[in-house]
Amino acid sequence: MHSFSSRLIRWQRQHGRHGLPWQGADAYRVWLSEIMLQQTQVATVLPYYQRFTTAFPTVAALAAASQEQVLAHWSGLGYYARGRNLHRAAQIIAEKYHGEFPRQYEQILELPGIGRSSAAAICALAYHERRAILDGNVKRVLARHCGIEGPPSSKAVEVQLWQQAETLLPQRDVASYIQAQMDMGATLCTRSKPKCGECPVQANCVACQTNRVHELPTPRPRKEVPERRSTFLLLLHDNNILLEKRVPSGIWGGLWCPPQLEDGQGGCVADYLQRSGVVVSEKIELAEFTHTFTHFKLHITPMLLRVAHKPLQAQQPGSVWLDVDEALQAAIPTPVRRILRELPKNHP
Repeated sequence: MHSFSSRLIRWQRQHGRHGLPWQGADAYRVWLSEIMLQQTQVATVLPYYQRFTTAFPTVAALAAASQEQVLAHWSGLGYYARGRNLHRAAQIIAEKYHGEFPRQYEQILELPGIGRSSAAAICALAYHERRAILDGNVKRVLARHCGIEGPPSSKAVEVQLWQQAETLLPQRDVASYIQAQMDMGATLCTRSKPKCGECPVQANCVACQTNRVHELPTPRPRKEVPERRSTFLLLLHDNNILLEKRVPSGIWGGLWCPPQLEDGQGGCVADYLQRSGVVVSEKIELAEFTHTFTHFKLHITPMLLRVAHKPLQAQQPGSVWLDVDEALQAAIPTPVRRILRELPKNHP
C-alpha cells in the first residue's frame, strides 16, 4: 500500500503534469478547474479557464455576474448545468460565507454541482487535507491496479473502488498523490493504448500481470443511442439574427438559440411563419449535421430565412435581434456557434 502511493508521488514529481494554472492555486480556482474538467479534457479546458478567471477573478465577482455573462463565458464548453450550478454556488458562497470559499468538506459538499470526489479534491489540493478522490481517471487506475471487475458506474463496484481509494491514501504528500493519480489516468493509464511499460506501479498491477488491461475497467453495457431531429430557423434581417432564450432547465437551459421546430417538422416552417407574421424573401435549407450529446444524437437542419422586416415576435420578452458577430459572443450552444460561423461562407 505504501509502495503504491510513494511510487506514484515520485513519478509525479519527475513525469507528472506541472504548471497547470490551477495547481497550487486557491480553493476558488481549484473548484473552478474541478468543475470544468468534469467529462472534459485539460487541453479543451485551458483557454476557457484562462478567460473565465480573467472575467471572474474571485468568487465575489462570479456571484455578482449575471447568469447570462457566466454562460457566455461557458459557451462551447458543454454540459451547461455545470455553468449554472457554478453560478448558483458562487451566490451561496457570497451570501452564506461572505464571499470566502468554505473550508469544511461538508460545507463544500452542500454546494450545487459538487459531489463527493470534487469536494475531496478541493480539500486535498487547496487545503492539503487527507482525502481520497474517485474521478473517471482514478476509477480506471484503481480498477486495473486492483483487478476490480464490473462497470465502475454500478453502485457495488463504486463502493469497492472507494474502499481501495481510501486504503491506498498516504499519510503525507496527499496533494501530490492526488495529482499523481489524475496525471496517471490522463497520460499513462489511458482508456485505449495505455503505456504500461512506463507505469511506476505496473509490477503490482493485477490487470497488467493477468493481461486484462484492455478488459478493465469493465465497459458499461451498450445502449442504443436515441436520435432526434430539429429544424433551426435562421431568421436574418440584414446581418441580424433572431435568437430566443431557452427555459432555465435542460441541456441548453438559459442559452440563446434560433427558433426550433422539433422532430424534423420541416413542413411546419410555413405554419411558424404565418403565426409569427414573418415575410420571407428567401428560404434556403442548409446542410444537415449531427451534434452528439452524452445520451442522444441530434440531427440539425438549419433553414436560412431572409426576412423583409423584423416580426413583432422580436418585441416579446426572451427574444432578441443580434448582429451575427455579436451573437457569436453571446451565450449560445456549440451547434448554433457552428451554424453562425458558417453563415458568411455559405451566404455572404
